[in-house]
Parts: sequence; C-alpha cells; structure tokens
Amino acid sequence: MSYQSMEEAQLRCKKDGIPFWKAVQIEDVNERGVTLENSWKQMTGMWQSMLENLDAYEENLVSQSGMVGKDGGQMDAYRENEKPLCGDFMAKVMANALKMGCNNACMKRIVAAPTAGACGVLPAVLVTYYREYQVPEETMIEALYVAAGLGQIIANRAYLAGASGGCQAEIGSGSGMAAGAICHVRGGNSEVIANACAMALKNLMGLVCDPVAGLVEVPCVKRNVGGAVNALAAADMALAGITSKIPIDQVIDAMKDVGDKMDVTLRETGIGGVAGTPAGQAVAEKLGM
Repeated sequence: MSYQSMEEAQLRCKKDGIPFWKAVQIEDVNERGVTLENSWKQMTGMWQSMLENLDAYEENLVSQSGMVGKDGGQMDAYRENEKPLCGDFMAKVMANALKMGCNNACMKRIVAAPTAGACGVLPAVLVTYYREYQVPEETMIEALYVAAGLGQIIANRAYLAGASGGCQAEIGSGSGMAAGAICHVRGGNSEVIANACAMALKNLMGLVCDPVAGLVEVPCVKRNVGGAVNALAAADMALAGITSKIPIDQVIDAMKDVGDKMDVTLRETGIGGVAGTPAGQAVAEKLGM
C-alpha cells in the first residue's frame, strides 16, 4: 500500500537509509508488482513525454473557444525583447507553464501531474531547470519520483480533483509536488522536501476551481504560472533552512477540511468565482455552455 503520510515515508527512509525518491520507487514496485527496472522505465517515459510535449507547443494554435493558445509565445517574446521583472529564468518558467496549459486546451498530449488542469506546473519547473543547468537526466527522473510520492500522499489524505476540493487540490498539489521535486534536484533531503511542499500548499490553500464556461482554460492556464512560481519560492525558502511550522501531513489534512467546506459553486461547476462574473457568464453564453 502506498504511503499514507509523509511521516510514514520518512520513517522508511531513516530505517533503510535511503533517500525519499527511492522509498517511493520501492513502494511503486511493491504495489504494482513490477521490477525496479520497469518502474524506472515507466517514469523515464513520463519525463520524455514532458520534454516532447513542451517542444510541441505551437504559438499560433488556439483552443476551440479562442480564449487561450498564444500565451506561451507572447511570454517568450516579452522575455526576449524586454527585461522581465522576475528575471530570465523565471520568465522561462512562466512561458513553459503557459505553453503546457495551452497544449492541454488545444487537445495536445500532456502529462497530468497530478491533473490535466495542472499539467504545466511540474514541467515548467523541472524541464526549465534541466535545460538551463544541464542536470543529469537521472536526477530529473528521481525528482519525478519525489513528486509522485508527494502527490500520492496528498491523494490519500485529501484530494487531487478540483471537483472534490477546489483548485487547491490541482494547482496547489502540483505546486507542492514541484516544490519538493526541485528541492531534490538541488540536494535537499526529505525534511527539506517536506517543508517546501508544505509551504507551497499553504500558500495556495483555499484556491477555488472556477473554470469559465466549464472549460479548463480561464483562469486555469494562467494559474499554472502561479503554481510554478509559488513552487520555486517555497523551494528556495526550504533550501534556505526556513521550515513550515505546521507539519506537511497536518497541512494536507487542513487542505481537505477546507475543500470539504468549499461551496459546490467553487468546485469545477463553472458557476462561482470568475466563472460567475458578468464577463465569465457572457463567454459561457456565447459558447452555448
């Protein structure tokens, strides 16, 4: 059975003297009845898909609704011609998050991490760093195990679907997964990984799921940017030695409690939030949604 808590996973790491990513891989092998080689091969396939899918972005392709599609190209052009406030690397992260969100809206192949609506957060953080700093591919695949392990714990204790717990369950979880994953890449141990994930989750706790016209486009695509930037901020804090005063397992439990209390109009129904604004309703009416 997969880990029910970060505490349980960390006890495994301490008992066997293994890093967090290896504890996740071993659990995957045991749960699915596959070999270590098969597990690694499958995770490598996920990584390769992220690389390929990011490169498959077409800046002139727009979604059927016409609401999104060109955003990634626009961010690239801004980065190349101006001086982004957040710096060159962060601008690349933002552009890549937009590209993956647009790919999803334009029906291209994506990796749900943890969901299709949050598909841009993890690759924006990991692929951008990989290409910017020429990190060994093996390290990035280990990072995906870290992300997967965190995602599994969140799924076991709370939610990953916006319809169940709001966008905090999608972009929030994706951001927490990315924060922990990039901490591994930077040499962080399981404590640093846990703190980064906890802080990322807290920063986005209460985020509602309010897709305009019920489409995973607005505000979803741009929220991938927020999730990616938040992940890097949380990771930097954790790597600096800053800790979450609330343990990650309790943060996840709090996230579930917030999701349970969230009104149904704020859980992927396309009724509340920005979907319920006059502009949002006008889009829905125009599209016949």
